[in-house]
Amino acid sequence: MLTRWIKKSVVALTATLLLSQTAQAAAPLVMATKSFTEQHILSAMTVLWLQKKGFEVVPKRNIATTIGRNALLNKQIDMVWEYTGTSLIIFNHINQPMSSQQAYETVKKLDARLGLVWLNPAPMNNTYAFAMTRERAEKEGISTMSQLVAKIEQVRKTDPDHNWRLGLDLEFSGRSDGMKPLQKTYNLTLDRPQIRQMDPGLVYNAIRDGFVDAGLIYTTDGRVKGFDMKVLEDDKHFFPSYNVTPVVRQDVLASHPGLDTALNQLSAQITDEAITELNKRVDIDHQSPETVARDFLKSKNML
Repeated sequence: MLTRWIKKSVVALTATLLLSQTAQAAAPLVMATKSFTEQHILSAMTVLWLQKKGFEVVPKRNIATTIGRNALLNKQIDMVWEYTGTSLIIFNHINQPMSSQQAYETVKKLDARLGLVWLNPAPMNNTYAFAMTRERAEKEGISTMSQLVAKIEQVRKTDPDHNWRLGLDLEFSGRSDGMKPLQKTYNLTLDRPQIRQMDPGLVYNAIRDGFVDAGLIYTTDGRVKGFDMKVLEDDKHFFPSYNVTPVVRQDVLASHPGLDTALNQLSAQITDEAITELNKRVDIDHQSPETVARDFLKSKNML
């Protein structure tokens, strides 16, 4: 009699545990994304793709970087799309030059101690760069930062009344890893009037309209393509890599089998060319992130 009761108790306990695990696995995934176009597109893509793979996703959009990070660590959200350079510099205060792979391996190792898993990084790299209108760059024969610096110095010596002007956002101008170390790396001398500080979003218009000769941009911004800009090669490798990567809590991956595979499949599709075109369709052509995300996934036979 006692043996039968024990067996029934074990069966009941096992069933309870299985039901608990199933409920946990079925719990909606809470995903935070940041407050700019690219992240809105990533959010829409992820929701559509993971729903296709059988996961329920609750998106939390327009979440500031540090708030999202703290929410992830405090288990208030389950996953984010984060950039390797952001994690290196903002979260871990590491400014030393690294290759894309080194940056990824570094942040992956550091976050593993915190119970966070960096899955496969996307091929895209939304880093900083200087850009010019394509017409101006081709006319001046400029395709690299070193060539830009040489041109600025040439004009300084031969025509000081028409010194070149650079458009910068306010943050980069004053950051410890911003304009001053860039000038040191490229041996770039600038007078104060040559530095035009403005809101990051206005730099693109300033380049297009000739208010500045070159400006600091994000390489995958849709306006780079929409305004036909030439992105100058960072030939001394000053700017860090910003490969976007799905970052998920370890316990969430454990309770959602197949989530890592699904996210890695999505990440592999997001190239520089692809995300720049999608950003352009939202920022220049005024399509919704949901529309361009759906079209993209359909083009990859993922919906």
